[in-house]
Amino acid sequence: MNAPTPPLPPEIPSHPAPAALLQALSERFGPRYSAALVVREQHGRDESSFSVPPPAAVVFAESTQDVADAVKLAAQFKVPVIPFGVGSSLEGHLLAVQGGISIDVGRMNQVLAINAEDLTVTVQAGVTRKQLNEAVKSTGLFFPVDPGADATLGGMAATRASGTIAVRYGTMRDHVLALEVVTAQGEVMRTGTRAKKSSAGYDLTRLMVGSEGTLGVITEVTVKLYPLPEAVMAATCSFNSLADAVNTTIQVIQMGVPIARCELIDANTIRMVNKHANLSLREGAMLLMEFHGSPASVQEQVATVQAIASDFGGQTFEWASTPEARTKLWTARHNAYYAGIQSRPGCRVITTDTCVPISRLADALLDSVTEVQASGLTYFLVGHVGDGNFHMGYLIDPDSATERATAEQLNSQLVQRALKLGGTCTGEHGVGLHKMDFLVQEAGAGAIAMMRAIKQALDPDMLMNPGKIFK
Repeated sequence: MNAPTPPLPPEIPSHPAPAALLQALSERFGPRYSAALVVREQHGRDESSFSVPPPAAVVFAESTQDVADAVKLAAQFKVPVIPFGVGSSLEGHLLAVQGGISIDVGRMNQVLAINAEDLTVTVQAGVTRKQLNEAVKSTGLFFPVDPGADATLGGMAATRASGTIAVRYGTMRDHVLALEVVTAQGEVMRTGTRAKKSSAGYDLTRLMVGSEGTLGVITEVTVKLYPLPEAVMAATCSFNSLADAVNTTIQVIQMGVPIARCELIDANTIRMVNKHANLSLREGAMLLMEFHGSPASVQEQVATVQAIASDFGGQTFEWASTPEARTKLWTARHNAYYAGIQSRPGCRVITTDTCVPISRLADALLDSVTEVQASGLTYFLVGHVGDGNFHMGYLIDPDSATERATAEQLNSQLVQRALKLGGTCTGEHGVGLHKMDFLVQEAGAGAIAMMRAIKQALDPDMLMNPGKIFK
Protein backbone atom coordinates (compact mmCIF):
# COMPACT_ATOMS: atom_id res chain seq x y z
CA MET A 1 0.00 0.00 0.00
CA ASN A 2 1.29 3.42 -0.88
CA ALA A 3 2.51 5.78 1.79
CA PRO A 4 0.52 9.01 2.15
CA THR A 5 1.35 11.58 -0.50
CA PRO A 6 3.19 14.61 0.93
CA PRO A 7 2.04 18.17 0.19
CA LEU A 8 4.73 18.59 -2.46
CA PRO A 9 6.34 15.74 -4.42
CA PRO A 10 10.05 15.40 -3.49
CA GLU A 11 13.15 15.76 -5.61
CA ILE A 12 11.69 18.02 -8.27
CA PRO A 13 14.32 20.06 -10.11
CA SER A 14 13.43 23.69 -10.73
CA HIS A 15 14.10 25.57 -13.96
CA PRO A 16 14.58 29.26 -13.06
CA ALA A 17 13.36 31.69 -15.69
CA PRO A 18 16.31 33.91 -16.68
CA ALA A 19 15.82 37.64 -16.88
CA ALA A 20 16.48 37.54 -20.62
CA LEU A 21 13.46 35.29 -21.16
CA LEU A 22 11.20 37.46 -19.04
CA GLN A 23 12.37 40.54 -20.93
CA ALA A 24 11.73 38.83 -24.29
CA LEU A 25 8.24 37.80 -23.22
CA SER A 26 7.49 41.30 -21.96
CA GLU A 27 8.60 42.82 -25.26
CA ARG A 28 6.60 40.31 -27.33
CA PHE A 29 3.35 40.41 -25.34
CA GLY A 30 3.36 43.84 -23.68
CA PRO A 31 0.34 44.20 -21.37
CA ARG A 32 -0.55 40.54 -22.02
CA TYR A 33 2.52 39.51 -20.01
CA SER A 34 2.62 39.72 -16.22
CA ALA A 35 5.14 38.89 -13.54
CA ALA A 36 2.99 40.43 -10.79
CA LEU A 37 2.81 38.16 -7.75
CA VAL A 38 -0.98 38.25 -7.50
CA VAL A 39 -1.34 37.16 -11.14
CA ARG A 40 1.29 34.46 -10.75
CA GLU A 41 -0.36 33.13 -7.61
CA GLN A 42 -3.73 33.00 -9.36
CA HIS A 43 -2.12 30.80 -12.03
CA GLY A 44 -0.16 28.76 -9.51
CA ARG A 45 -3.01 27.06 -7.71
CA ASP A 46 -5.96 24.86 -8.55
CA GLU A 47 -8.55 22.99 -6.50
CA SER A 48 -6.00 20.44 -5.21
CA SER A 49 -4.46 20.56 -1.75
CA PHE A 50 -0.88 20.90 -2.99
CA SER A 51 1.15 23.95 -2.03
CA VAL A 52 3.61 24.89 -4.79
CA PRO A 53 5.43 28.14 -5.66
CA PRO A 54 3.74 30.03 -8.52
CA PRO A 55 5.11 30.26 -12.09
CA ALA A 56 7.71 32.89 -12.89
CA ALA A 57 5.37 34.76 -15.22
CA VAL A 58 2.04 34.53 -17.04
CA VAL A 59 1.36 35.06 -20.74
CA PHE A 60 -2.23 35.75 -21.82
CA ALA A 61 -2.49 34.23 -25.29
CA GLU A 62 -5.11 35.41 -27.76
CA SER A 63 -4.14 33.26 -30.76
CA THR A 64 -2.34 30.09 -31.71
CA GLN A 65 0.57 32.25 -32.89
CA ASP A 66 0.81 33.77 -29.40
CA VAL A 67 1.08 30.29 -27.89
CA ALA A 68 3.67 29.24 -30.47
CA ASP A 69 5.80 32.32 -29.87
CA ALA A 70 5.66 31.89 -26.08
CA VAL A 71 6.62 28.22 -26.34
CA LYS A 72 9.51 28.99 -28.73
CA LEU A 73 10.92 31.58 -26.35
CA ALA A 74 10.59 29.23 -23.37
CA ALA A 75 12.23 26.42 -25.33
CA GLN A 76 15.11 28.70 -26.27
CA PHE A 77 15.88 29.17 -22.57
CA LYS A 78 14.94 25.60 -21.55
CA VAL A 79 12.13 26.83 -19.28
CA PRO A 80 8.89 24.82 -18.76
CA VAL A 81 5.48 25.96 -19.97
CA ILE A 82 2.20 25.09 -18.26
CA PRO A 83 -1.16 25.55 -20.04
CA PHE A 84 -3.90 27.28 -17.99
CA GLY A 85 -7.63 27.34 -18.73
CA VAL A 86 -9.89 28.33 -15.82
CA GLY A 87 -7.96 26.61 -13.02
CA SER A 88 -10.63 24.06 -12.10
CA SER A 89 -8.42 20.94 -12.13
CA LEU A 90 -8.32 18.82 -8.99
CA GLU A 91 -5.06 16.88 -9.18
CA GLY A 92 -2.43 19.62 -9.48
CA HIS A 93 -2.32 19.64 -13.28
CA LEU A 94 -1.51 23.33 -13.67
CA LEU A 95 0.99 23.73 -10.84
CA ALA A 96 4.47 24.95 -11.75
CA VAL A 97 6.27 22.18 -9.87
CA GLN A 98 9.47 22.78 -11.85
CA GLY A 99 9.02 26.50 -12.28
CA GLY A 100 8.26 27.96 -15.68
CA ILE A 101 5.78 30.11 -17.57
CA SER A 102 2.01 29.79 -17.39
CA ILE A 103 0.23 30.23 -20.73
CA ASP A 104 -3.34 31.35 -20.09
CA VAL A 105 -5.61 30.49 -23.05
CA GLY A 106 -8.75 31.97 -21.49
CA ARG A 107 -8.82 34.82 -24.02
CA MET A 108 -8.78 32.32 -26.89
CA ASN A 109 -12.54 32.04 -26.59
CA GLN A 110 -13.88 32.18 -30.14
CA VAL A 111 -16.32 29.65 -31.61
CA LEU A 112 -14.66 29.27 -35.00
CA ALA A 113 -17.07 27.13 -37.05
CA ILE A 114 -20.45 25.57 -36.36
CA ASN A 115 -21.16 22.83 -38.89
CA ALA A 116 -24.68 21.96 -37.83
CA GLU A 117 -25.32 19.73 -40.84
CA ASP A 118 -22.33 17.57 -39.84
CA LEU A 119 -23.02 17.79 -36.08
CA THR A 120 -19.57 19.28 -35.37
CA VAL A 121 -18.14 22.50 -34.04
CA THR A 122 -14.60 23.90 -33.91
CA VAL A 123 -13.58 26.23 -31.08
CA GLN A 124 -10.51 27.85 -29.63
CA ALA A 125 -9.19 26.12 -26.54
CA GLY A 126 -10.41 28.80 -24.14
CA VAL A 127 -14.10 28.37 -24.98
CA THR A 128 -15.95 26.95 -21.97
CA ARG A 129 -18.61 24.25 -22.16
CA LYS A 130 -21.40 26.66 -21.16
CA GLN A 131 -20.27 29.20 -23.76
CA LEU A 132 -20.24 26.46 -26.40
CA ASN A 133 -23.76 25.30 -25.60
CA GLU A 134 -25.03 28.88 -25.64
CA ALA A 135 -23.46 29.36 -29.08
CA VAL A 136 -25.03 26.25 -30.64
CA LYS A 137 -28.45 26.15 -28.96
CA SER A 138 -30.16 27.99 -31.85
CA THR A 139 -29.20 25.08 -34.13
CA GLY A 140 -31.08 22.58 -31.98
CA LEU A 141 -27.81 20.90 -30.99
CA PHE A 142 -25.80 20.60 -27.78
CA PHE A 143 -22.45 19.40 -26.48
CA PRO A 144 -23.03 16.74 -23.82
CA VAL A 145 -19.80 16.48 -21.82
CA ASP A 146 -20.53 18.08 -18.44
CA PRO A 147 -17.78 17.84 -15.80
CA GLY A 148 -19.63 20.19 -13.46
CA ALA A 149 -17.15 23.05 -13.52
CA ASP A 150 -17.46 25.45 -16.46
CA ALA A 151 -14.13 24.21 -17.77
CA THR A 152 -12.51 25.14 -21.07
CA LEU A 153 -12.70 22.73 -23.99
CA GLY A 154 -8.90 22.70 -24.17
CA GLY A 155 -8.64 21.69 -20.54
CA MET A 156 -11.41 19.13 -20.89
CA ALA A 157 -9.60 17.55 -23.83
CA ALA A 158 -6.27 17.61 -22.03
CA THR A 159 -7.67 15.79 -18.99
CA ARG A 160 -10.07 13.52 -20.91
CA ALA A 161 -12.97 14.91 -18.88
CA SER A 162 -16.42 13.40 -18.63
CA GLY A 163 -19.00 14.06 -15.91
CA THR A 164 -22.66 13.61 -15.09
CA ILE A 165 -23.93 12.73 -18.56
CA ALA A 166 -21.17 10.34 -19.66
CA VAL A 167 -23.24 7.26 -18.82
CA ARG A 168 -25.22 7.88 -22.02
CA TYR A 169 -23.07 10.12 -24.21
CA GLY A 170 -19.49 9.17 -23.32
CA THR A 171 -16.38 11.18 -22.44
CA MET A 172 -14.11 13.68 -24.22
CA ARG A 173 -12.25 10.74 -25.74
CA ASP A 174 -15.45 9.87 -27.62
CA HIS A 175 -16.22 13.42 -28.76
CA VAL A 176 -12.96 15.01 -29.91
CA LEU A 177 -12.52 14.66 -33.68
CA ALA A 178 -9.58 16.97 -34.32
CA LEU A 179 -7.12 19.21 -32.54
CA GLU A 180 -4.66 22.00 -33.19
CA VAL A 181 -1.64 21.66 -30.91
CA VAL A 182 1.53 23.68 -30.36
CA THR A 183 4.41 21.27 -29.88
CA ALA A 184 7.34 21.56 -27.49
CA GLN A 185 9.35 23.14 -30.31
CA GLY A 186 6.70 25.81 -30.91
CA GLU A 187 5.45 24.26 -34.13
CA VAL A 188 1.72 24.17 -34.93
CA MET A 189 0.35 20.69 -35.65
CA ARG A 190 -3.13 19.52 -36.60
CA THR A 191 -4.50 16.09 -35.78
CA GLY A 192 -7.65 14.47 -37.12
CA THR A 193 -10.42 15.86 -39.34
CA ARG A 194 -14.14 16.54 -39.13
CA ALA A 195 -14.85 13.11 -40.59
CA LYS A 196 -16.48 10.69 -38.16
CA LYS A 197 -13.76 8.08 -38.58
CA SER A 198 -10.32 7.55 -40.08
CA SER A 199 -7.73 4.81 -40.55
CA ALA A 200 -4.96 7.22 -41.53
CA GLY A 201 -1.82 6.57 -39.48
CA TYR A 202 -1.33 6.84 -35.75
CA ASP A 203 -4.26 8.30 -33.82
CA LEU A 204 -2.50 11.45 -32.66
CA THR A 205 -5.78 13.02 -31.57
CA ARG A 206 -6.32 10.30 -28.98
CA LEU A 207 -2.67 10.60 -27.95
CA MET A 208 -3.18 14.27 -27.12
CA VAL A 209 -6.56 13.78 -25.43
CA GLY A 210 -5.69 12.97 -21.83
CA SER A 211 -2.03 14.00 -22.13
CA GLU A 212 -2.56 16.76 -19.51
CA GLY A 213 -0.44 19.31 -21.37
CA THR A 214 2.67 17.13 -21.19
CA LEU A 215 2.98 16.67 -24.97
CA GLY A 216 1.86 20.05 -26.27
CA VAL A 217 -0.53 22.96 -25.78
CA ILE A 218 -3.99 22.44 -27.27
CA THR A 219 -5.18 25.60 -29.07
CA GLU A 220 -8.21 24.43 -31.09
CA VAL A 221 -10.71 21.61 -30.59
CA THR A 222 -13.24 20.08 -32.96
CA VAL A 223 -15.97 18.09 -31.21
CA LYS A 224 -19.18 16.25 -31.99
CA LEU A 225 -22.58 17.74 -31.26
CA TYR A 226 -25.91 16.01 -30.62
CA PRO A 227 -29.54 16.94 -31.29
CA LEU A 228 -31.32 18.32 -28.25
CA PRO A 229 -33.61 15.57 -26.95
CA GLU A 230 -37.29 15.98 -27.71
CA ALA A 231 -38.21 15.31 -24.09
CA VAL A 232 -36.20 15.58 -20.87
CA MET A 233 -37.30 14.49 -17.42
CA ALA A 234 -35.28 14.73 -14.21
CA ALA A 235 -36.08 12.97 -10.96
CA THR A 236 -34.81 12.43 -7.46
CA CYS A 237 -35.39 9.32 -5.40
CA SER A 238 -34.44 8.77 -1.76
CA PHE A 239 -33.42 5.50 -0.11
CA ASN A 240 -33.09 4.27 3.44
CA SER A 241 -29.52 3.11 2.82
CA LEU A 242 -26.62 3.82 0.53
CA ALA A 243 -26.56 0.15 -0.44
CA ASP A 244 -30.14 0.34 -1.75
CA ALA A 245 -29.30 3.36 -3.91
CA VAL A 246 -26.18 1.70 -5.30
CA ASN A 247 -27.95 -1.58 -6.04
CA THR A 248 -30.75 0.30 -7.80
CA THR A 249 -28.14 1.91 -10.05
CA ILE A 250 -26.51 -1.42 -10.85
CA GLN A 251 -29.87 -2.94 -11.77
CA VAL A 252 -30.83 0.03 -13.97
CA ILE A 253 -27.61 -0.23 -15.98
CA GLN A 254 -27.70 -4.02 -16.23
CA MET A 255 -31.28 -3.80 -17.51
CA GLY A 256 -30.04 -1.62 -20.36
CA VAL A 257 -32.07 1.48 -19.52
CA PRO A 258 -30.54 4.33 -21.60
CA ILE A 259 -30.53 6.73 -18.65
CA ALA A 260 -28.79 10.04 -19.40
CA ARG A 261 -27.70 10.86 -15.86
CA CYS A 262 -27.55 8.82 -12.69
CA GLU A 263 -25.89 10.64 -9.79
CA LEU A 264 -25.52 9.52 -6.19
CA ILE A 265 -25.30 11.77 -3.13
CA ASP A 266 -25.17 10.38 0.39
CA ALA A 267 -27.04 11.77 3.41
CA ASN A 268 -23.97 13.58 4.71
CA THR A 269 -23.55 15.44 1.42
CA ILE A 270 -27.28 16.17 1.16
CA ARG A 271 -27.05 18.11 4.42
CA MET A 272 -24.18 20.18 3.01
CA VAL A 273 -26.03 20.84 -0.26
CA ASN A 274 -29.26 21.82 1.52
CA LYS A 275 -27.44 24.39 3.61
CA HIS A 276 -25.37 25.73 0.71
CA ALA A 277 -28.23 26.01 -1.81
CA ASN A 278 -31.09 26.66 0.62
CA LEU A 279 -32.89 23.46 -0.39
CA SER A 280 -34.94 20.96 1.55
CA LEU A 281 -33.94 17.65 -0.02
CA ARG A 282 -34.65 14.59 2.12
CA GLU A 283 -31.53 13.77 4.13
CA GLY A 284 -30.89 10.24 2.98
CA ALA A 285 -29.03 8.49 0.20
CA MET A 286 -30.36 9.95 -3.02
CA LEU A 287 -30.20 9.25 -6.74
CA LEU A 288 -30.54 12.21 -9.10
CA MET A 289 -31.53 10.99 -12.55
CA GLU A 290 -32.29 12.39 -15.98
CA PHE A 291 -33.96 10.78 -18.98
CA HIS A 292 -33.65 11.88 -22.62
CA GLY A 293 -35.58 10.84 -25.73
CA SER A 294 -39.04 11.02 -27.23
CA PRO A 295 -41.94 11.59 -24.83
CA ALA A 296 -42.90 7.93 -25.10
CA SER A 297 -39.38 6.60 -24.57
CA VAL A 298 -38.83 8.90 -21.59
CA GLN A 299 -42.02 7.67 -19.97
CA GLU A 300 -40.94 4.08 -20.57
CA GLN A 301 -37.52 4.73 -19.00
CA VAL A 302 -39.12 6.47 -16.03
CA ALA A 303 -41.55 3.62 -15.40
CA THR A 304 -38.78 1.02 -15.56
CA VAL A 305 -36.48 2.91 -13.19
CA GLN A 306 -39.30 3.63 -10.76
CA ALA A 307 -40.18 -0.05 -10.61
CA ILE A 308 -36.56 -1.03 -9.99
CA ALA A 309 -36.14 1.64 -7.31
CA SER A 310 -39.30 0.47 -5.57
CA ASP A 311 -37.82 -3.03 -5.31
CA PHE A 312 -34.99 -1.50 -3.28
CA GLY A 313 -37.17 0.68 -1.08
CA GLY A 314 -36.96 3.85 -3.17
CA GLN A 315 -39.35 6.52 -2.01
CA THR A 316 -40.42 10.13 -2.48
CA PHE A 317 -39.88 10.26 -6.22
CA GLU A 318 -39.92 13.92 -7.22
CA TRP A 319 -40.00 15.03 -10.84
CA ALA A 320 -38.58 18.07 -12.60
CA SER A 321 -39.73 18.50 -16.17
CA THR A 322 -39.33 22.25 -16.71
CA PRO A 323 -35.91 23.66 -17.66
CA GLU A 324 -35.97 25.89 -14.57
CA ALA A 325 -36.61 23.01 -12.17
CA ARG A 326 -33.98 20.83 -13.83
CA THR A 327 -31.42 23.62 -13.74
CA LYS A 328 -32.02 24.17 -10.02
CA LEU A 329 -31.62 20.46 -9.35
CA TRP A 330 -28.39 20.02 -11.31
CA THR A 331 -26.92 23.28 -10.07
CA ALA A 332 -27.28 21.94 -6.54
CA ARG A 333 -25.54 18.72 -7.59
CA HIS A 334 -22.69 20.54 -9.33
CA ASN A 335 -22.21 22.74 -6.28
CA ALA A 336 -21.74 19.77 -3.96
CA TYR A 337 -17.98 20.37 -4.03
CA TYR A 338 -18.38 23.97 -2.91
CA ALA A 339 -21.06 22.98 -0.40
CA GLY A 340 -18.50 20.64 1.14
CA ILE A 341 -15.87 23.37 1.37
CA GLN A 342 -18.38 25.81 2.87
CA SER A 343 -19.29 23.26 5.54
CA ARG A 344 -15.79 23.58 7.02
CA PRO A 345 -14.40 27.11 6.53
CA GLY A 346 -10.68 27.24 5.84
CA CYS A 347 -10.43 23.61 4.83
CA ARG A 348 -8.76 22.10 1.76
CA VAL A 349 -10.05 19.08 -0.13
CA ILE A 350 -8.22 15.89 -0.98
CA THR A 351 -10.29 14.22 -3.67
CA THR A 352 -10.33 10.98 -5.54
CA ASP A 353 -12.40 9.68 -8.43
CA THR A 354 -12.01 5.98 -8.94
CA CYS A 355 -14.10 4.11 -11.48
CA VAL A 356 -14.94 0.39 -11.40
CA PRO A 357 -16.97 -2.04 -13.50
CA ILE A 358 -20.64 -1.46 -12.69
CA SER A 359 -21.03 -4.93 -11.14
CA ARG A 360 -18.38 -4.06 -8.51
CA LEU A 361 -19.67 -0.60 -7.63
CA ALA A 362 -21.23 -1.64 -4.32
CA ASP A 363 -18.03 -3.40 -3.21
CA ALA A 364 -15.91 -0.34 -3.99
CA LEU A 365 -18.17 2.39 -2.70
CA LEU A 366 -19.74 0.99 0.46
CA ASP A 367 -16.47 -0.18 2.01
CA SER A 368 -14.90 3.20 1.27
CA VAL A 369 -17.75 5.02 3.03
CA THR A 370 -17.42 2.74 6.06
CA GLU A 371 -13.70 3.56 6.28
CA VAL A 372 -14.11 7.33 6.12
CA GLN A 373 -16.94 7.33 8.64
CA ALA A 374 -14.77 5.33 11.04
CA SER A 375 -11.88 7.79 10.57
CA GLY A 376 -13.81 10.78 11.90
CA LEU A 377 -12.83 13.00 8.95
CA THR A 378 -15.43 15.28 7.43
CA TYR A 379 -16.15 14.18 3.86
CA PHE A 380 -18.56 14.45 0.97
CA LEU A 381 -19.54 11.80 -1.55
CA VAL A 382 -20.87 12.27 -5.07
CA GLY A 383 -20.85 9.79 -7.88
CA HIS A 384 -21.53 9.43 -11.58
CA VAL A 385 -22.58 5.99 -10.49
CA GLY A 386 -24.26 5.12 -13.79
CA ASP A 387 -20.81 4.44 -15.20
CA GLY A 388 -19.20 3.19 -11.96
CA ASN A 389 -17.41 6.46 -11.21
CA PHE A 390 -17.56 8.13 -7.79
CA HIS A 391 -15.79 10.93 -5.94
CA MET A 392 -14.84 11.14 -2.30
CA GLY A 393 -13.75 14.51 -0.93
CA TYR A 394 -11.87 14.53 2.37
CA LEU A 395 -12.08 17.95 4.06
CA ILE A 396 -8.89 18.60 6.01
CA ASP A 397 -7.28 21.35 8.02
CA PRO A 398 -4.37 22.33 5.73
CA ASP A 399 -2.17 22.88 8.79
CA SER A 400 -2.85 19.43 10.27
CA ALA A 401 -0.32 16.82 9.24
CA THR A 402 -2.40 14.19 11.01
CA GLU A 403 -5.56 14.95 9.05
CA ARG A 404 -3.64 15.05 5.78
CA ALA A 405 -2.02 11.70 6.50
CA THR A 406 -5.40 10.18 7.41
CA ALA A 407 -7.00 11.49 4.22
CA GLU A 408 -4.18 10.22 2.04
CA GLN A 409 -4.33 6.83 3.72
CA LEU A 410 -8.08 6.64 3.06
CA ASN A 411 -7.50 7.74 -0.52
CA SER A 412 -4.87 5.05 -0.97
CA GLN A 413 -7.14 2.34 0.43
CA LEU A 414 -9.98 3.46 -1.84
CA VAL A 415 -7.83 3.42 -4.97
CA GLN A 416 -6.22 0.09 -4.08
CA ARG A 417 -9.69 -1.38 -3.69
CA ALA A 418 -10.76 -0.07 -7.10
CA LEU A 419 -7.68 -1.51 -8.78
CA LYS A 420 -8.29 -4.93 -7.21
CA LEU A 421 -11.84 -4.84 -8.53
CA GLY A 422 -10.69 -4.25 -12.10
CA GLY A 423 -11.12 -0.48 -12.02
CA THR A 424 -8.94 2.57 -12.52
CA CYS A 425 -7.27 5.06 -10.21
CA THR A 426 -8.96 7.98 -11.96
CA GLY A 427 -12.16 8.00 -13.96
CA GLU A 428 -12.01 11.61 -15.09
CA HIS A 429 -9.81 13.89 -12.97
CA GLY A 430 -6.58 12.69 -14.56
CA VAL A 431 -3.27 11.73 -12.97
CA GLY A 432 -1.59 15.11 -12.43
CA LEU A 433 0.56 15.01 -9.30
CA HIS A 434 -1.71 13.00 -7.07
CA LYS A 435 -2.10 9.69 -8.91
CA MET A 436 1.40 9.04 -10.25
CA ASP A 437 2.18 6.11 -7.96
CA PHE A 438 -1.23 4.58 -8.57
CA LEU A 439 -0.75 4.84 -12.35
CA VAL A 440 2.36 2.67 -12.08
CA GLN A 441 0.34 0.02 -10.28
CA GLU A 442 -2.52 0.22 -12.75
CA ALA A 443 -0.60 0.37 -16.01
CA GLY A 444 2.58 -1.52 -15.13
CA ALA A 445 6.24 -0.69 -15.65
CA GLY A 446 6.15 -1.53 -19.36
CA ALA A 447 3.34 0.88 -20.12
CA ILE A 448 4.99 3.63 -18.09
CA ALA A 449 8.22 3.08 -20.01
CA MET A 450 6.30 3.46 -23.28
CA MET A 451 4.72 6.69 -22.03
CA ARG A 452 8.15 7.98 -21.07
CA ALA A 453 9.47 7.11 -24.53
CA ILE A 454 6.65 9.05 -26.20
CA LYS A 455 7.28 12.02 -23.92
CA GLN A 456 11.01 11.93 -24.63
CA ALA A 457 10.44 11.76 -28.38
CA LEU A 458 7.99 14.68 -28.50
CA ASP A 459 9.48 16.77 -25.70
CA PRO A 460 13.18 15.87 -25.37
CA ASP A 461 13.92 18.77 -23.00
CA MET A 462 10.96 17.85 -20.77
CA LEU A 463 9.48 21.36 -20.86
CA MET A 464 5.79 20.63 -21.47
CA ASN A 465 4.06 20.70 -18.06
CA PRO A 466 6.83 18.60 -16.48
CA GLY A 467 6.43 16.59 -13.28
CA LYS A 468 2.92 15.36 -14.17
CA ILE A 469 1.57 11.85 -14.92
CA PHE A 470 4.89 10.16 -14.09
CA LYS A 471 7.95 11.19 -12.13
